[in-house]
Parts: sequence; C-alpha cells; structure tokens
Amino acid sequence: MYKVRPFHGSGLAAEQLPACMYRMPSLHRIATPQEEVDPSLQALESRQEEILKRLYELKSAVDGLSKMIQTPDADLDVTNIIQTGDCSPLTADGADLDMMLGKDYGALKDIVINANPSLPPLSLLVLHSLLCERYKILSAVHTHSSVKSVPENLLKCFGEQPKKQPRHEYQLGFTLIWKDVPKPQMKFSIQTMCPIEGEGNIARFLFSLLGQKHSAVTSTLMDSWVDTALFQLKEGSSKERGAVLRAMNIALGKTAWLVGNELSVADVVAWCALQQTGSTNAAPANVQKWMKSCENLAPFSSVMKLLK
Repeated sequence: MYKVRPFHGSGLAAEQLPACMYRMPSLHRIATPQEEVDPSLQALESRQEEILKRLYELKSAVDGLSKMIQTPDADLDVTNIIQTGDCSPLTADGADLDMMLGKDYGALKDIVINANPSLPPLSLLVLHSLLCERYKILSAVHTHSSVKSVPENLLKCFGEQPKKQPRHEYQLGFTLIWKDVPKPQMKFSIQTMCPIEGEGNIARFLFSLLGQKHSAVTSTLMDSWVDTALFQLKEGSSKERGAVLRAMNIALGKTAWLVGNELSVADVVAWCALQQTGSTNAAPANVQKWMKSCENLAPFSSVMKLLK
C-alpha cells in the first residue's frame, strides 16, 4: 500500500546473531591457580575418598577372616552329631518342681487339663504315667457338664488310684477334665495363668517336668518331630503319612529312638499319633521295631488298654 525504506543495506554493519538461547559462563573450564575451588565440591570429593578408603579396609578385614574361619556344610545332618551323653540324668526332687513351676509356699502344684473324650490325647496319658514314676502325684478324673457321657475306660484312664493321703504329702496334682473343647487346654496356675492349648504344647511342658536337659539341637529336633507327628501323621493326608513313616524309618535306622538314644517327647507323641491313625500295620520295619520298644515300657502298655 505504501513503501518503507529497508532497515538493512550495504551501508549497515552485518548483524551478529547469537548461536545459543542465552550466554552463561562454562562450568567445565579448568580453574586457574588464581581461581578458588567451590568449597562444597571440595568437601564432596573428600567424603568420597574417605568412604572408598573405609570400604577397602573393610574388604581387607573380611578377606582375612574368611581365611581363618571355615563355614560348616549347610547340608550337614545334625542327627549325626547328637552325643549319647546329651541328656542329664532324671531327677525327682521336689526342689526341681519349685525351680520349674515356681515356689508356692509349700502348696500343692496343680496341673488341670481339659480334653475332649471324642479324641483323647493319648500322649498326655503316657506322660502322666512317666511323671508318676518320678513324683508323688495326686491324680483325678472328672467330667464336665458339657459332655453327656464318657466311656468307662476314659473315666479310669489313670488306673486304680491308691488310698488318698493329705494333699500336702503330694508333690504334684494332675487333674483331667473331660470337656467339650476343640483342643486340649492346660493350666498349672489357675488364678494367674492363661491356658496352654494344643496336645503338642502340653506334651512339651509335661515332658520338661521330668528334669532332662538337652542341647539346643536336640530340643529343636524333638519339637520338629512333635509337630510332624501331630500335623502330618495324625491330621495329614495318606500321602503325608507315608512320607512321615519313611522319614521315621530312616531316623530309626540310625538310633534306637527318634532323637538320640533316649526316650523323648517325640517318641511319645509319634507313637500315640500312629495308634490313633491306625497306621501301625503299614509301618516300615524300623518303625515296627521302635513301636515294640515303646510298648514294652509300662506307660505305653497302660495306654494300650484304652485302645482295646
């Protein structure tokens, strides 16, 4: 529409266009001796050097220890290292009960167990007989109102009791109450103690009253066999029972009892589980031999009468 004189031409100097969006001093240039280094950067470099130095010293220390210490084989069978002298002799002093259950100013220590007669805890009856060989026990059997009827053999599961003496002449009270409960329950301090539940837990407690001392390895193996007997042999499927019987056969091929050369709570619970599952006839040779060894002991033979 109208003419405008151009702003560039031969008479004007060439425009210097920038090569970047904006200009900044380079951070990568090498500092000259006259320039000071950033103190924060210098501190970071010093810290990194110190960490690397400590890591190198730690690596050297670990390498030295690895040459001095030999790590045992993780697949080592601990049953091979159990010594025959691992168990201390059984004792039957009243002072031992005071140490294990607490001194109660001379009062009789009462153990009260609730159990369902539809599935009697045979292992507790065996352990009761073992305890009677070590202590003077006041035994009693009662029936709770939640149970309509109890078989006669369960009412007399402790056998014929001798003439009762004054309570203070006994070391331990053992009362079994047939009651409608989902699992066995036990108390030995009625006023202050929460109940211990489960046949395995009660069996461990009762066996500890026999006064035997075991190493950590032996105690762990006992606990493992107790759990295996209750949860896999007694309550498991036929496949699980077969696997347990094979494992027992291997273990009993090495020692007379499941754990070492002494009768333990593992043998008591496993034998009772076998009796209640009806797997005795299908047991392998070593297990059959072990079962006969158990049945030759009086506490087991007395329980056999309940199964007839």
